[in-house]
Amino acid sequence: MNSWTNIKTITKRELGGYFSSPVAYVFIVIFLLLCGFFTFMLGGFFERREASLASFFIWHPWLYLFLVPAVGMRLWSEERRQGTMELLLTMPVTAWQAIVGKFLASWLFLALALLLTFPIILSVNYLGNPDNGVIFCAYIGSLLLAGAYLAITSMTSAMTRNQVISFILSVVVCLFLILAGWPPVINLLLSLSWIPDWLVNVIASFSVVPHFDGLQKGVLDTRDLFFFLSLIGFCLFTTGVIIRNLRSGH
Repeated sequence: MNSWTNIKTITKRELGGYFSSPVAYVFIVIFLLLCGFFTFMLGGFFERREASLASFFIWHPWLYLFLVPAVGMRLWSEERRQGTMELLLTMPVTAWQAIVGKFLASWLFLALALLLTFPIILSVNYLGNPDNGVIFCAYIGSLLLAGAYLAITSMTSAMTRNQVISFILSVVVCLFLILAGWPPVINLLLSLSWIPDWLVNVIASFSVVPHFDGLQKGVLDTRDLFFFLSLIGFCLFTTGVIIRNLRSGH
């Protein structure tokens, strides 16, 4: 079998595993309920009196902070706990094929959950005349944000057999990527004289929020796309390094 056939096989296996238990359906229901609550209750969808989904997308960095790690924490931790990782890696499948296959399955599951929010699009189109190009771009940004969080969770999942530890580690890393560019945090760091300005700028550059904000406003900037794809690629590469070390017994 060629590489893409192996990846496709693993993706189908992992994606089927999600729906073989009620966990996937519970997650989707919780995700949709939270999206509706944040959009209409906390986001002030009707109070804004504008035909946009700003009140929907503004919460995604925080909404994904816990939901995405909950989806991805089992990617490798479960394999290690059950002792099936050795079996998986002794099959005619390379480590990177297994990593990509597992990642794509979880990303497709998140994409499905995001796709099921289409009633919100229908609602805003019924109530007004929104710019659907901006909405489409925002959905792309949301999917990339979920992919970045998922890649981080894949990396932390490969580090430990314990799913809870994987979940906590990924939440901490993702929270850092949110707070790194938050103005109060930046101002606090700038007020500390022993931290040079260039270091503050470096820390702020790791934030996912400015890049996501640009996409949710309809600005399809290649720098934002490059940031998310680079983050995904780096985390998956790191996952590969961890898996190879486990494979070689180090």
